[in-house]
Amino acid sequence: MKVVVIGGTGLIGSKVVTQLRAEGHEAVPAAPDTGVNTLTGQGLAEALDGASVVVDVSNSPSFADDDVMEFFRTSTTNLLKAESDAGVAHHVALSVVGTDRLLESGYFRAKQVQEDLIRDSGLPYSIVHATQFFEFMKGLADLSTVDGTVRVPPARFQPMASDDVAAAVCRAAVASPLDGMVEVGGPEALLLADPIGTALSAAGDPREIVTDPEASYSGAPVTESTLLPGPDAELATTRYEDWLAAQQ
Repeated sequence: MKVVVIGGTGLIGSKVVTQLRAEGHEAVPAAPDTGVNTLTGQGLAEALDGASVVVDVSNSPSFADDDVMEFFRTSTTNLLKAESDAGVAHHVALSVVGTDRLLESGYFRAKQVQEDLIRDSGLPYSIVHATQFFEFMKGLADLSTVDGTVRVPPARFQPMASDDVAAAVCRAAVASPLDGMVEVGGPEALLLADPIGTALSAAGDPREIVTDPEASYSGAPVTESTLLPGPDAELATTRYEDWLAAQQ
């Protein structure tokens, strides 16, 4: 079947395109650099012509509160209308474990709006809630740096490899719509400080990491379990240390 992947040239999207093509599907990457812009609507109708499934793994180019809200609200609204017009049978979106528990963060408020628009659209859908990617450990350190020190809360999370995220998205894309959400995560519940510290050490980054109960996660306060998936989550098998070793 034809699957259009919005954000299909990015980290996750390019992997989704590759995996779906390997399974014999017509996977079409759609992004501004392929002539498809969900913010303006440019190229959407043409890209969605004949599509059975649309996978949205796009992300805002700016994480400023107003920018990210504008991106997800406008992009999702335009995309859902174009899908309805084109007769697309299944909308799949990638979101984040714990989104509804992190609404003091502008980013997660925007992701919640995206999810609400999908649920209210009347279109068959599946939402994949994934935990943080291994590839984003340095990015987390950057977001958490205050005066040269990385300050993170004493929270646990179950990060996962981007390959495993993409595989989960592909499984959702080729299955029947859930009209609901599935959670996916990594195999280990780790303190935030541990894999972030390992990533910085591997990169020769000298920043000190401090576990601070007053620190936030992307601007939202968290408890030890806020970022963890639930007991019914699908867990990948790739461990962070094994993944990191393979990158060397």
